[in-house]
Amino acid sequence: MNHLIRWMCGVALAVSVTVLPSAANAGAAGAAGAPPAAVSPAAKSASAVPGAEQMAQTISLITGVAISPLLGMGAVGAWQYFQWQKKPAAGRGPMPWFANPLFWGPALILVGLIGAKDILGTAAPSALKKPFDIAELIENKVSGLVAAGLFIPIAAAIFAQQPTASAFAGTHLAVIDAARFWNVLLVPVAVVTFAVVWLVSHTINVLILISPFTTVDTALKSARLFLLSTVTATSFSNVWVGAVWSLALILAAYLLAGWSFRLMWFGAIYSWDWFTWRHGRFTPDAVANKMFTAEKLGTTPIRTYGRLVKEAEGKLTFVYRPLLVLPERRLELPAGEYFVGRGLVYPEVLAEAKAEGGAQRVLVLPPRYRSHEESIARLYGFGGVRDVGLLKGFKAIWSFLSGGVNAAQA
Repeated sequence: MNHLIRWMCGVALAVSVTVLPSAANAGAAGAAGAPPAAVSPAAKSASAVPGAEQMAQTISLITGVAISPLLGMGAVGAWQYFQWQKKPAAGRGPMPWFANPLFWGPALILVGLIGAKDILGTAAPSALKKPFDIAELIENKVSGLVAAGLFIPIAAAIFAQQPTASAFAGTHLAVIDAARFWNVLLVPVAVVTFAVVWLVSHTINVLILISPFTTVDTALKSARLFLLSTVTATSFSNVWVGAVWSLALILAAYLLAGWSFRLMWFGAIYSWDWFTWRHGRFTPDAVANKMFTAEKLGTTPIRTYGRLVKEAEGKLTFVYRPLLVLPERRLELPAGEYFVGRGLVYPEVLAEAKAEGGAQRVLVLPPRYRSHEESIARLYGFGGVRDVGLLKGFKAIWSFLSGGVNAAQA
């Protein structure tokens, strides 16, 4: 796991935990624009300190929205809208943007369409379902950005803006706004925490994208829905239980952050190449071509993004930057017999594994390299191109069927 990601996530976790008792000392009430969460009578009696419960509720809220941004923002917006409508007209105050029916209405409709796609898609071939999965992956990215930039800062500003008199009260010196201080502290922590959980949740969309089986897609979606339901159920039953469970999920997301980041970038490249039909306007580079590692190679993790370079002496070197921006590293591929695998959606570089009686996946090429398999094999001196995966299976089935038809005609 990348050290920079671990450091950022560690800061988010540490401050999330340590700021909870600090919020109790702040003693400020929740802001009018803060997102709602149900509080049971038992939870209210468990804490007599204003602000602490709101913090616990906000932890659960951020975790739930990070798991499913569009559904989370839509549900919270609808809840706040109907609560806002119950108030007297004179005491309503401004309505948050996500509580506007023009936002949460279409958002929940889109969530419903995605759910219908998942239900009906189980009966459809995986190849026909992939374009809709790519569209959902892009939707998850966009809604995640909207939530991180516009929703989470409002959710994290839980303390009311009430000036607190300082020791120099009455001397016409500036007073200290403790609420503003805590809000400024919490907002960046909340955004980082949201990003960490969203990264792991987003990998489900990427895994669905690269999975050839619709049953696996359904299982992954069900797992995410189950996690979201546990966050909601625990928060509604007891805010403290909900906060503890949410912190446990944040810790798990922190441990998976490096793997999730690499898989997220793989999904971004994959969806961009697919939606823009890039393979039709792309030509492989004569020196270096961008690829992902298909397995862990030495200390280089799986799904690492880099360039494959053929050195002057014929050696193959994988050049990459951890986290895309850190100092460059070089990994020399072991000597062996390589070939290009022509897949249904994207090509692969495989190495012959004679001792094991098969081939080992080494590198994965983005979809832009589809139809360019022969060029890649020629540029790097690989041993030809072979059909692999679903494409190989489909061709075998077609060969069998066409052979049967020809025999019947004869």
